[in-house]
Amino acid sequence: MDKFIRKIPLVGDLLSRAYRRMWGIPVFISSGDYWEKRYRNGGTSGAGSYEKFAGYKGEVINDFVSKHKVRSVIEFGCGDGNQLAYFKFEKYLGFDVSETAIRICREKYRTDPDKEFRIMDTHSGETAELALSLDVIYHLVEDEVYDGYMKTLFTASEKYVIVYSSDYEEENQLTADHVKLRKFTDWVREHARNFTLLKHLSNPYPFDGNNLNSTISDFYIFKKMR
Repeated sequence: MDKFIRKIPLVGDLLSRAYRRMWGIPVFISSGDYWEKRYRNGGTSGAGSYEKFAGYKGEVINDFVSKHKVRSVIEFGCGDGNQLAYFKFEKYLGFDVSETAIRICREKYRTDPDKEFRIMDTHSGETAELALSLDVIYHLVEDEVYDGYMKTLFTASEKYVIVYSSDYEEENQLTADHVKLRKFTDWVREHARNFTLLKHLSNPYPFDGNNLNSTISDFYIFKKMR
């Protein structure tokens, strides 16, 4: 309903804010603010990190990690940590913009010494053999945040980068405030020229308009060239 309200000329934005307040939906200020409020208010990382989607991502990434003997993984956008339960990693370091999400993850994995979680702002050059970005890129609506995130993601990789995201732009698409579709492979070709695309793997749940049963994201696996 909110997305249609916002289309009403002149008063759409004001009506949208009133609608959000009525239903307890946070007014969008920034991508970081959105996710902090979402987790603080009891929200999750979303359908993409649960059930069949989490299982699918787990199968693909675990298979890759096993075949390529990956021993260390760094993830930017670890969320509430539910997806992590599907992975089999020797050593893992997760970052997120939300302090609440990091607290949730630290509590959830408090007995696992091979998993560590930190606030995104504290990243100071840590690297791993594999860098992960799962259902994050299209949530980075600010261009400067997106650019900084991409630089961090690829700089943190010692060997591989796996991105699970959409890879197209539709400027006229009516979508949520916290979503901005990007053709991120254009950024990679221009700014991460030492990486090559090994594989593009289409997901088995192509988007049909319902994000609870389908997804806009595919796998993109990159390798760092020596």
